Amino acid sequence: MIRLTKLSKQYGSFVAVDNIDLRVAPGELFGFLGPNGAGKTTTLRMIAGILKPTSRTVEIGGVDIERDPITAKSKLGFIPDRPFIYEKLTGAEFLRFVAGLYGQEGPEVEHRALELLTLFDLDEWRDELVESYSHGMRQKLIVSSAFVHRPQVIVVDEPHVGLDPKSIKILRDLFREYSRRGHTIMMSTHTLETAESLCDRIAIIVKGKIAACGTMDELRTQVKHGGGLEEIFLKFTGENAARNLVEVLDA
Repeated sequence: MIRLTKLSKQYGSFVAVDNIDLRVAPGELFGFLGPNGAGKTTTLRMIAGILKPTSRTVEIGGVDIERDPITAKSKLGFIPDRPFIYEKLTGAEFLRFVAGLYGQEGPEVEHRALELLTLFDLDEWRDELVESYSHGMRQKLIVSSAFVHRPQVIVVDEPHVGLDPKSIKILRDLFREYSRRGHTIMMSTHTLETAESLCDRIAIIVKGKIAACGTMDELRTQVKHGGGLEEIFLKFTGENAARNLVEVLDA
């Protein structure tokens, strides 16, 4: 459902994403992990069509996003790490606006929007301007907007930012059920326990390259380590961290 072929992004001499090949299947909940600056957000923004790749292709549901961006993006919902919303719209108006971008309107969309607002405890705020929403409420509204047109693919960058524990539980359950119904979810997160418990497969990106990819069992085999995702992640990204910490404290 998502296919990246030799995907790269370069800024001058700096290579942010370096020649990535990746496929995320229909019905798969896929984790995309890496340290800060590894290229996660850049990759997700290229998948969402916000950034143009320096080379090669992104396909959503078999459609090249550069050759046919309208069709490709119609299959996609994007949840960014920062909720940018038109503040002079109400919550209900914002969801109606987003659905309209995908050519959807009418009673069915209104009902779907209300269901999403109710799910995240925003129904009582649906007629209030977004400028009065807290950060967490805005994040829940952005999540709702990604699902309002029922896309085949959801791309998520740090979904838990600003959310309370109840909303995090609801979001996890929503992701599980959505993928169970055959939709694809690709999620970047720094919450390793979430990725380990939720994702079918996980890729770890380091310095713009995929360092490892597979199920938890496959990742354990790759690093010859029987521990959890935190130990595996550190094996690829920070095995010198403890030594460096001691050196800093002793200096």
